[in-house]
Amino acid sequence: MDKKKGIINIATSIIFRFVLIALNILVRRFIISYIGNEINGLNSLYVSILDVLSVAELGVGSAITFCMYKPIVEGDDNKVAALYKLFVKLYLVIGGIITVAGCALMPALPYLAKDYQSVEVNLYLTFGLMLISVVISYLFSAKSSLINAYKNNYITTTINSLGTILQCVLQIVALIVFKSFTAFLVCRIISIAIQWFVTEIYARRKYGNIINAKQKLDKESRKEVTKNIKAMFMHKIGNILVNTVDSIIISAFIGIVILGKYSNYTTIVTAMVGMIGLFFSPLSSVIGHMFVESGEKAAYNYFKFFYTVNFLIGTIFFLGYYAIIDNLVTILFGGNLELEKSISFVITLNYFIQFMRQSVGLFRDSTGTFYYDRWKPIFEGLLNITLSILFVIIFPKQYNVVGVIVASIITSLLICHIVEPYVLYKHAFKKQVHSYYIINYLYILMFTAVLIALHFSMQTFENQWLELLVNGSIAIAIAIVPCVIAILLNKDFIYYVKRLFATFKGRGNKKVVENVSAGKNTDDGETTINKNKE
Repeated sequence: MDKKKGIINIATSIIFRFVLIALNILVRRFIISYIGNEINGLNSLYVSILDVLSVAELGVGSAITFCMYKPIVEGDDNKVAALYKLFVKLYLVIGGIITVAGCALMPALPYLAKDYQSVEVNLYLTFGLMLISVVISYLFSAKSSLINAYKNNYITTTINSLGTILQCVLQIVALIVFKSFTAFLVCRIISIAIQWFVTEIYARRKYGNIINAKQKLDKESRKEVTKNIKAMFMHKIGNILVNTVDSIIISAFIGIVILGKYSNYTTIVTAMVGMIGLFFSPLSSVIGHMFVESGEKAAYNYFKFFYTVNFLIGTIFFLGYYAIIDNLVTILFGGNLELEKSISFVITLNYFIQFMRQSVGLFRDSTGTFYYDRWKPIFEGLLNITLSILFVIIFPKQYNVVGVIVASIITSLLICHIVEPYVLYKHAFKKQVHSYYIINYLYILMFTAVLIALHFSMQTFENQWLELLVNGSIAIAIAIVPCVIAILLNKDFIYYVKRLFATFKGRGNKKVVENVSAGKNTDDGETTINKNKE
C-alpha cells in the first residue's frame, strides 16, 4: 500500500479539518447572535433539501473514480481520458437535473419550514442562492475526482479547504455588516466560484494530456461503468433517505426552531465524525490501488486492523461527546439552546453505530463491491422514513425528536450492519462473515452499556467549564475499559501495532516489513494471520 500518499492525504485533511471545525462553529455562533436561531434552522433545512436533490449525482464520482484505479496503475492514459470525458458529460446533465428539481421544489418550501413566518426572509430567493452554489460545484467535480484518482487527495482538500476558509471569513463579515441571510449565501457562491477557478488551473497544468485527449470509452468499459453507477445510485438514495430526511421531518413536523437547536448538536458531532473519519476516507484511493496490485489477502489484513482502530477511536470520541455536548453548545452558541438529555443520548448512540460502518464502507468502495448490495439502501431508506414519520406521530411530544433518531438506529442495526459486511466478506475477502457479526454487535452492546454507565456517573456544577472538564475526564476513564477489552480480544491488532512501531523506530528489518504487508505473524506463541500472498 502507498503509505506515503496515504499519510500526506491524512495529514493534510486533519490540519485543515481542525481549522474548518473552528470556523464553522464560529460562523454558526454569528448566525445565531446576529440573525437568530430560526435562521440557523432554516439554513440547516436548505442544506438537507439540497442533499436530497444531490441524489441526481447517481454516485457517478465514486463509480468512475473506482474504474480509473486499474488503468492508472497500468499506465493506460487513453482509458483514463475516456472515463474522464464520460464523467464531464454526466456531470453537466446532473447539474441541469438538480437545477430543474430545485426550482420545482420551491412552491413546497412553506410547508417544509414549519413556523417560518417567525423570520423575515424571502424563502424563494435564499433557497435559490443556495441552489446556485450547489450547481456551480458540479462544474468542476470531474476534475476534482480525476485528481483524487491519482491519489492526490491532498490537492483537492487544500483547494476546497482554503475556499471554505475564505467563505467563512466573508460570511462573518457579511453577518456583522449587513445582518443579512441573503448576503451570507452570496458569500458561499463567491467561495465556490473561486474553488472552481483554482481547480481548473491545477488540473489543466497537471493532467492536460488527459483533459485534452479525445478518447471514447469502449463498449465493455462503458458497460462496467454503467453497472457501477447504478449500484452507487442505490447507495446514494439510501444514504440521503437516512441521514438528511431526518432534518426535513423535524422541520416539517416539529419546526425550524427545534431544528436549529438539533442542528447545533449535529454540527458538533458531524465535525467530530468528519475529524476521526479522516483516518479512513483519504485512504480510499490508496486501498483501491493496493487491492488491484496485491489482492484480497492483503486487503483483509488491513481491514481487520482498521476495524479495531475504528472501534477504539469511536468509543473514546463518542463517550467524550456525550459527556460534554451540553456544555459545548452553551459555551459555543449561547444559553437556552440545550436539548433534553434523552435526545443527546440517542444522537450519540446513533452516530456511534453509523461510525462503526466506516471501515466496511471504506473497503467496500475501494474494492468495488458496492454493486452487490445495491438494493440495500432502498429498503434502508424506505424503512427509515416510515419509522421516522410513525415515531414522530406516536411518541409523546417531548420525545418527537427521539423517535426520529431511534428510527435511524433501528434501520442501521437491522439492515446496514448485516448486509454491508456480508457483501464485503463474500465478494472482496472471499470469507465467511459470521465472526464479524459476533464481534461487531458485541462492540455495539459494550458501547451502549458504558454509555449508560457514563450517564449515571456524570456530575453537575454551576461552572460550565468545570462541568465540562470533570465529565470529560470521567468519559475518558470509562472508555479505557471497552478499549482494553477490544485490544485483548484482537491479538492480531497487538501484533500490527508492535511491528508498525518497530518499523517506524527503524528496528524492523526488510523481512518484518514484508510480513506486516502480507499479514504474516512470526512471533512465537501467536497465530499466523495469513500466509504470504501466493
